[in-house]
Amino acid sequence: MAIHSTAVIHPSAKIAEGVDIAPYAIIEENVTIGKGTTIGAHAVIGKWTELGENNQIFQMTSIGAPPQDLKYKGEECWTRIGNGNIIREFATIHRGTVTGHAETVVGNNNMMMAYSHVAHDCRIGNGVVMANVATLAGHVTIQDNVILGGLVAIHQFVTIGAYSMLGGGTLVGLDIPPYMIATSGGKREAALRGLNLIGLKRRGFSELAINNLKKAYKTLFMAGMKQVDAIVKIRAEIPPCEEVDNLVNFIEKSERGICRG
Repeated sequence: MAIHSTAVIHPSAKIAEGVDIAPYAIIEENVTIGKGTTIGAHAVIGKWTELGENNQIFQMTSIGAPPQDLKYKGEECWTRIGNGNIIREFATIHRGTVTGHAETVVGNNNMMMAYSHVAHDCRIGNGVVMANVATLAGHVTIQDNVILGGLVAIHQFVTIGAYSMLGGGTLVGLDIPPYMIATSGGKREAALRGLNLIGLKRRGFSELAINNLKKAYKTLFMAGMKQVDAIVKIRAEIPPCEEVDNLVNFIEKSERGICRG
């Protein structure tokens, strides 16, 4: 363990063996840092933060700061980050609020590039990539293995489905179903552009699963049918398929509504 003499660490912080803390980093009270994690110069880890193992926190990062929510009055709320994450320069992750989940949660093996922002009460899964200046408003859910391009902006309470990809500069106000590509294009807000076929193949999805998703996509978004009728048709005509079930269940449970083409 190497902790620079200029680092400021609250006595209540729990620092595991093998943690490196660079010059002028600040670790506030009630912080836990797991083994193998590195904290860069001038990074600030706010109170009520849990950092797991083998995370790379780069210089000037801010994790666990109070939320940008005028209703927040300093209540005990948490930021919980898993293992193996890479959080680059000037990225910001805010703690939760009592009017939300009282915690902001980031899973494992995610990469958050420079200037990306995760607001209060967000929930991020595993294997997510947020490119430079990608921004999440409060209460956003990002499922596993999502890629957010640079300058993506996501409205509060939106859910981004697993294995989807959002092109750079996309503005998102509605839920993005899993397995999709969405971009803003000539519109102001996001529109679906089809399945994330390259991403699915790279992730090892079977040809059968991809073909079933293609059929479901055409029925949902290209056949001119009402959503409820399209779902009935999919369940009647496509054999049982985990990926199609995930897609249909996501759409049925959406509270904000689904982004379309």
